[in-house]
Amino acid sequence: MSRTDWEVVIGLEVHAQLNTASKIFSGASTAFGAEPNVQASAVDIALPGVLPVLNRGAVERAIRFGLAIGAHVAEKSVFARKNYFYPDLPKGYQISQMDLPVVQGGAITIRVGEAEQAYEKTVRLTRAHLEEDAGKSLHEDFHGMTGIDLNRAGTPLLEIVSEPDMRSSAEAVAYARSLHALVRWIDICDGNMQEGSFRCDANVSVRRKGATEFGTRREIKNLNSFRFLQQAIDFEVQWQIDTLEDGGRVQQATVLFDPDSGETRMMRSKEDAHDYRYFPDPDLLPLVVSPDWKARVQAGMPELPGAMKARFMDEWGLSAYDATTLTASKEVADFYQATVTAAGTALAKPCANWIMGDLAARLNKAELDIAASPVSAAQLAGLVTRIADNTISNAIGKKVFEALWNGEGASADEVIDKQGLKQVTDSGAIEAMIDEVLAANQKSVDEFRAGKEKAFNALVGQVMKASKGKASPAQVNELLKKKLG
Repeated sequence: MSRTDWEVVIGLEVHAQLNTASKIFSGASTAFGAEPNVQASAVDIALPGVLPVLNRGAVERAIRFGLAIGAHVAEKSVFARKNYFYPDLPKGYQISQMDLPVVQGGAITIRVGEAEQAYEKTVRLTRAHLEEDAGKSLHEDFHGMTGIDLNRAGTPLLEIVSEPDMRSSAEAVAYARSLHALVRWIDICDGNMQEGSFRCDANVSVRRKGATEFGTRREIKNLNSFRFLQQAIDFEVQWQIDTLEDGGRVQQATVLFDPDSGETRMMRSKEDAHDYRYFPDPDLLPLVVSPDWKARVQAGMPELPGAMKARFMDEWGLSAYDATTLTASKEVADFYQATVTAAGTALAKPCANWIMGDLAARLNKAELDIAASPVSAAQLAGLVTRIADNTISNAIGKKVFEALWNGEGASADEVIDKQGLKQVTDSGAIEAMIDEVLAANQKSVDEFRAGKEKAFNALVGQVMKASKGKASPAQVNELLKKKLG
């Protein structure tokens, strides 16, 4: 039986560390990289007599997320104690939310695939709730032992839980990328996956095509890269299908992904909610989000990616593909808007082409984010403007771009002047070059007159070569056609 006889069902639980300066229930720092255990306060490790105090900034970030996904932001939500033992959980319980989370419902529209093969899909969210992070177990450099660093204990998390709406690893990665972009866009999480600020758990099951009941799911824990997320899901799906087709049974479990082997392996049998013995935290009052508080957060929200995409299409004439690409991250969107502001909205499309083309290629090659681009938005706008007003050709524009990238001029105008790149538009000068080329290339002239169109392109190329790329291509074409009759 082939894999096409099975349907994959995936839901993601994403943990986004909120970018507050202090922890969710204490004043201890959340800064990454400190020496082990220097940022674990008495509250974080629940020493006798201490009481948690809720961080208002963490709540506001949760509200911001709820508004961004069109969810219901609960006027009243409750914190609970989730009881379990693990060495890096100093309290023996985690303060989280269960029955009454602060964010309920909502949805995210994702784009899956590339160009013409791409499609859009809406993934529903079940909830997003506030909780505290645990510490971290350190397994290296301890000579067979495990060290415990409690600096992370108490760091505020927003756990974002999706419905099981995804049907492939590609959809899961597209969803995770969209969510990653969104939490950075609305400035609630730095999204640094290497530091654990954004990490995913994937709930994966398979069922026969046409079945209505879900299969038994296995949860892949702590995936901290989109590549690992895809690899882990693909391996797990194939493992479950092979197990079932061989007559075996999938047992509900928590599994880990080993990037070295590309395989998942069972860590423990999966617990259900009742195993954690949730009960309301007696030290924390219910969280009340008043309409006024919600309205104040709403007033401070940035323009969201969907609205910006629609504006780029409606006002600036971009295609859906271009608008989606340019709103994939806030940094790219900000750079694009700054470029168009400097160049003028009439040049919105060529600005988009340069950012998605030459600039993106150079950034990828140099492994740089757009925020670190050596070519600024203002410089790129100047370049696009000079191509548009025929000061230089598009081909010469690429030379100017390289010069700007290498720091050989403060602006496109400076590079053009220094290197003498201004386009030749004098008809007499271009005609003289054409006459020389025609005299030296009689064979191409004869071939063109015999009906070979390629011969015309060859002659254009010779004229452009003679002008060192500086002749206006449009004028070369026009004058050459006249000369050839």
